[in-house]
Amino acid sequence: MTDRTRFIVLALTLPIMAYTLVGSVLGRVVAQEGAYRHLRIFEEVVSLVTANYVEQVDADLIMQGALWGLAEGLDPESSYLTADEVRLHDAGPDDALAGVGLTLTRQYYVQVVAARDGSPAALAGLRPGDYLRQIDGNPTRMMSTVRARQLLRGAPGSTVSLEIIRGNAAEPVTLEIERGVARSANVTSRIATPGVGYLRISEFDATTVAAIGAANETLAGQGAESLVIDLRGTAAGSFETGIAAAELFTDADPLVMRESASEREPVARGPRQPSIAGPVVLLTDFGTAGAAELFAAALTEAGRAETVGVRTAGRAAEQTLVRLPDGGGLLLSSTRYLTASGEPIHRQGVPAEVPIQAPAVELDPASPAPPDEDPGDPVLERALEHLAGGPEQESAP
Repeated sequence: MTDRTRFIVLALTLPIMAYTLVGSVLGRVVAQEGAYRHLRIFEEVVSLVTANYVEQVDADLIMQGALWGLAEGLDPESSYLTADEVRLHDAGPDDALAGVGLTLTRQYYVQVVAARDGSPAALAGLRPGDYLRQIDGNPTRMMSTVRARQLLRGAPGSTVSLEIIRGNAAEPVTLEIERGVARSANVTSRIATPGVGYLRISEFDATTVAAIGAANETLAGQGAESLVIDLRGTAAGSFETGIAAAELFTDADPLVMRESASEREPVARGPRQPSIAGPVVLLTDFGTAGAAELFAAALTEAGRAETVGVRTAGRAAEQTLVRLPDGGGLLLSSTRYLTASGEPIHRQGVPAEVPIQAPAVELDPASPAPPDEDPGDPVLERALEHLAGGPEQESAP
């Protein structure tokens, strides 16, 4: 091993060993059996790369790539942040700028969890599961969601170019989306069929619990004795609000569990009196995430609702930013939620008790918005049949 190679190996391995000692979260890694063995393997790999790679090795790039891979190997919500991204994370969104209404995660590329109802992204036809391969020409293969959200924001009325991959499409589709703040109400409702109310929740924010109660009163006054609650594509909102909304339907205690690396505890809410009775069916899909998942898990676990659609996203964890000596950081999932019986929600999701897949929709760059004519809603139709006690049907996996 040459002196130059030894220097690069030392420059890379010492910071990684130091980073594993930063904070209570990362400090536990060193205590695990075999941790030092993996560091020795890493040192050997670096030695082989520096000795045999055809181009001169940039130690900073290798270090950044190693830390990126370390975080990406955990879960889609954990990521390595550069010093600049840490500053963006700390600053939060600029209220003077507008976005396109997307909730994001990572799955190889930056991926759409959901597009907020009435947002520019929803009007452009983006759906849960779409991949953003490029944002304004910037590849997302090694881009954090912090950076992606920053690139999506800009002056109201300005446009952002997105290169999108949907499903197994051979070629990406490029869309120009105008940034804006338009969106629909958090809770909307109507009578779906005689005796059945349809309640759409698009976001769990500070107004949602009261809005659900008010909508239920209106529907009950119109003759609704049961509810279909649509949580498809509902990914925005706080976990606390999702749990509080579940309290309207059940007095089960606990509703969910919270788990960190050191403890597991019930999320105790105290005595309460539910105000909404009657059968409930929840519509779920891959875009049902976060607070909506806790709401769904609490109601299904308590026997207050059944789910129709597909398994939810499995995004039920809170992240902690662990700062690194160079100004960068690791955004780590430090707390996750479980059902009241202890089953993980994060990375597992809430399964659909009556599975049915909505029809696939191709993304057409010439006409990205959904068609004006109503093609029907087979998931809602199946939920209404289920409430009515109709015969089981063949459904997509």
